[in-house]
Amino acid sequence: MEVRIYYEDTDCGGVVYYANYLKYFERARTHYLDNHGLSVAALIQEGTEFRVIHAELSYRSAATYGDTLVVETTVAADRRTSLTFSHVITDRTSNRLVVEGSATLVAVNTNGKIKRLPPPILEALGLPLVSFSS
Repeated sequence: MEVRIYYEDTDCGGVVYYANYLKYFERARTHYLDNHGLSVAALIQEGTEFRVIHAELSYRSAATYGDTLVVETTVAADRRTSLTFSHVITDRTSNRLVVEGSATLVAVNTNGKIKRLPPPILEALGLPLVSFSS
């Protein structure tokens, strides 16, 4: 997924404000799910929501106003109830590494209670349907 950096994304020095990378990660997760046939709105209607329980970022170089970034996303099932999305952000023109990070999301029902990942989600994401050890 590509993200064009606008002035609103930057601090007074023209460098992308650090918290915006979490927004880019969120967009990339939604884009990734959409590309795998999973609509966030449909998942909610079917009774599955996701909550971020852990996020981390490592800043490697600065992105600035006018840059176009590429966000690459992969996913793995950690346990029966959670997914970890890993993200690598590079500059489209130079391929320079900008940020690496991940976010772990837990599946919950509409009341916020943790639930197992439904098999159709795992299938759509190409993840194994085996039992996890934890």
